[in-house]
Amino acid sequence: MKREIIITSDGSTTIHIPAWNEQYHSKHGAIQEAYHVFIKHGLEHIKHEKISILEIGFGTGLNCFITYLESKKDIEYVGVEAYPVADEEIEKLNYVSELKAEENAGVFTKIHNVSWGNTHQIDGKFTLEKREQFFKDITDSDTFNLIYFDAFGARVQPELWTETIFKKMFTALKKDGVLVTYAAKGSVRRAMESVGFTVERLPGPPGKREMLRATKN
Repeated sequence: MKREIIITSDGSTTIHIPAWNEQYHSKHGAIQEAYHVFIKHGLEHIKHEKISILEIGFGTGLNCFITYLESKKDIEYVGVEAYPVADEEIEKLNYVSELKAEENAGVFTKIHNVSWGNTHQIDGKFTLEKREQFFKDITDSDTFNLIYFDAFGARVQPELWTETIFKKMFTALKKDGVLVTYAAKGSVRRAMESVGFTVERLPGPPGKREMLRATKN
């Protein structure tokens, strides 16, 4: 399937799939979306000093890199991706320069160069495990404080936004754990609620009116 690197409205890059008319990040701003959904309403909402994060859709590594840049806490990060992004695509992404994070350019490279299926120390407070895995095969239980749910949209991959998947997310979270996503469809909210989540509608990132945050009470 053809893939293109495009520039989003905030100047940051993403990967566009023309056949689906779908992007890895919002065309209204990849970096803005990541900060708004996953940092402001996710990471900053968790008050523990040590946080275990599961990312559903590791993709370009943008959410992982921004979490590294923004968190001063101990982070255990697990990124799940069924189809890892190719090295030649990673090289064309401009996140280091757009985030003015040149002093951490080596970290962005390391995030992508470490092997899949093992836990790696990115630095003293940040570990990363990348899993090449289908979301339906996740079996973690009572493990994570926070889930970044960043799968492709329900329009193109509805099977990723079902009760079956959200039950796995609910099981993977610890008590009072939180899932955040850019999505706000009524069917997604209802699927979350049906498996036990308490769901909030929150103001969305640029280009979206709302987003969802779900809590395992």
